[in-house]
Amino acid sequence: MRLAFISDIHGNIHALTAVKRFLSENIVNQVIVVGDLVGYGASPGPVIDFVKREGWVVGLGSSDMRVAMDMGDRADRKGVADQVLNWTKKMLTPEQVDFLRRLPPGGRIMTPVGRVRFFHGSPHDPEQRLDLMAAERELESLAESLGSRVVVVGGTHVPFMRVIGETTFVDPGSVGLTLNHEPGADVVIVDCVGRKPKVSLHKVTYDFASSAFDVMAWNLPPVIADVIRTGRMG
Repeated sequence: MRLAFISDIHGNIHALTAVKRFLSENIVNQVIVVGDLVGYGASPGPVIDFVKREGWVVGLGSSDMRVAMDMGDRADRKGVADQVLNWTKKMLTPEQVDFLRRLPPGGRIMTPVGRVRFFHGSPHDPEQRLDLMAAERELESLAESLGSRVVVVGGTHVPFMRVIGETTFVDPGSVGLTLNHEPGADVVIVDCVGRKPKVSLHKVTYDFASSAFDVMAWNLPPVIADVIRTGRMG
């Protein structure tokens, strides 16, 4: 069994289209999106329609949750992300919002090497980021409670992998807004064969200039276009 994990698409349809081309050349049994279809990028509706059409497994991300559900007015949230999320709410159809609202907080897949668990933040809260650099004993305890050989989380926008005991922890990075100082779309492929899973991290090139142009054309914060072009914040 071969699985592809992607995360944090953030309304970037150009990056998502390139990922599909990449996966057509690197055949997998299933594609799992670890949340955040929307936010930051200029094409939230097309991204939602894309993943629905492909039939990919999708978990709820923090941006998805804030767009689809009434989280109340937070005085401490007036930054770039909130500007775009408010704009996103106006751009989506009721059907697209309903799709986000129905997303599960995560999921599990049984594979030949054992159980794989995925969620955007923590097992029960998409907004609570899981620290994969935490002390080994903390991650060992989490792995034991989840009963998983592979744990996949999102939210940092930086690809990362760490093996603790018999469990591999993975952050796929970001398709639409990577922050690992190299523009492109991040993809993780997990081969669930043999005695232990084999994880490979990939950077997929795409027309990030067009993505940045779309951001500017919709008068979204220019810093988003800069991040798309450079793969870094600031």
